[in-house]
Amino acid sequence: MTAKTTLERDYFETLYDRADDPWSFASSAYEREKYDRSLAALSRRYERALEIGCSIGVFTERLAKHCGELIAIDISERAVRRARLRCADQPNVRIVRASFPRQSPPAKFDLITCCEVGYYWSDADLASARDRIATSLAPDGELLLVHFLPHVDDYVREGDAVHEAFLSDRRFAQLDHFRADRYRLDVLTLR
Repeated sequence: MTAKTTLERDYFETLYDRADDPWSFASSAYEREKYDRSLAALSRRYERALEIGCSIGVFTERLAKHCGELIAIDISERAVRRARLRCADQPNVRIVRASFPRQSPPAKFDLITCCEVGYYWSDADLASARDRIATSLAPDGELLLVHFLPHVDDYVREGDAVHEAFLSDRRFAQLDHFRADRYRLDVLTLR
């Protein structure tokens, strides 16, 4: 069996070409409930946060209210443009096109969110993402992981495998866990 490679920018640009909101982030009751649960899992206000994979900024817009500064990144230029429009009235939000883990802001964060993106990465990129997150997370910082659980043919791995890759890394300790029918949420911190 050949190892799958990371889904690259063209894959996502094609999705955003076909639909402004390919996963219905703005209109789905499922997404709204997942965002509510994710925000409820956060323990405090965060001075500096990084959102990996912001898409069109629906979660970004809500997360920003919990952050002094929020840097949101996405691989798709089309998604970034839409996210910038959605969050234009929030001066504490900066949205950047970047391909994580190869590109990442050189800073320490007291919150990093890695939601609905880990299953797009190859084994090597997932390992690199874990390393990048571990070195970018402040000592008392938190990592929010949220991933869809059902199998998707295009994806490199399933959501559970992303979470288990982080949980099996001795640098991280679990603070919180929630499992719904279609998604999983874990909050981790550095040991």
